[in-house]
Amino acid sequence: MKFVLSLFLWVWACFSIAAQDDFYWVTAEQGDGIFSLLRKQGLDPAKHYKDFLELNTEGLKNGSDLKVGVAYKVPVSKDSFKKTGVLVESEENVEAPIFDKELGKMSLKSETLREAVYYLIAYAGEQGDESFVQDIAKSVAADLITNGAQVYIMDKIELDDASLSDTQKMNSFIETINKKYLQNSGKYQRVLIIRADNKVEKRNMNIAVYHHNKSEQGQRFADNIQNVFEQNSVSNISSTKADRVFKDKTSLYLARNILPAISLITLDDDAKTANEKISLKTDKQKLASLLSNGIMNDFVDLEIEN
Repeated sequence: MKFVLSLFLWVWACFSIAAQDDFYWVTAEQGDGIFSLLRKQGLDPAKHYKDFLELNTEGLKNGSDLKVGVAYKVPVSKDSFKKTGVLVESEENVEAPIFDKELGKMSLKSETLREAVYYLIAYAGEQGDESFVQDIAKSVAADLITNGAQVYIMDKIELDDASLSDTQKMNSFIETINKKYLQNSGKYQRVLIIRADNKVEKRNMNIAVYHHNKSEQGQRFADNIQNVFEQNSVSNISSTKADRVFKDKTSLYLARNILPAISLITLDDDAKTANEKISLKTDKQKLASLLSNGIMNDFVDLEIEN
């Protein structure tokens, strides 16, 4: 009898744990409806409306209205923007959603990139503007996840810290990305570094797109991004003189040790190099949009070929 009772309690406990994993609690605020509440949790209301109703049949007013101050069960889903847009603290291996308050204004545009995984590394050099590149990375991430992609932004590591070797600076990135690459085996996966070499304060900024010369996928990825930038350049000067193969030690170390194909975007307003780079107006939103278009073009073109 004791054995049967213990077995029953064990089964009940397992069932309870599994059931708890199916939802979490969120309190309705003034002005919330089911659609807005789900959207603020990063969920597509069209997909999860029925699930929400089934989880909350007893707590709804008039069958579908929320009550302010009442906690409701929100379905757990892998396609939540909280899970498809992830900020990774590489050194501590801690993950958190990229977006929080912004989620209420985000909605799924398409599932074009549902088989794509992107890793974004954004940082500034000694003279660069950290917030500028981080804002661009977040805007690009938003564009990609709302088109179905999985996006990881690798949290900043002090890449310019002279006390650390290249290996120490990069190994946390490499280990984390390679692990996720293997977990997502079979999917289209790319790494993009966005680097601001100095503060971009002038009317125009200069952009160069680099790749590893031993990676055909990386070159193709870079070329697709570069093509979009060149089509929107404010200059008539050809940028074909630029040598866009990795030369700096940091990028080379990453390219040689990381599993996904990798490309690098550099931003500056240095007049000395203007003739060798693509010139664009200094506009974060425009830059992020063009970058997203180039990234998506690479995936779509590859899908068409296959």
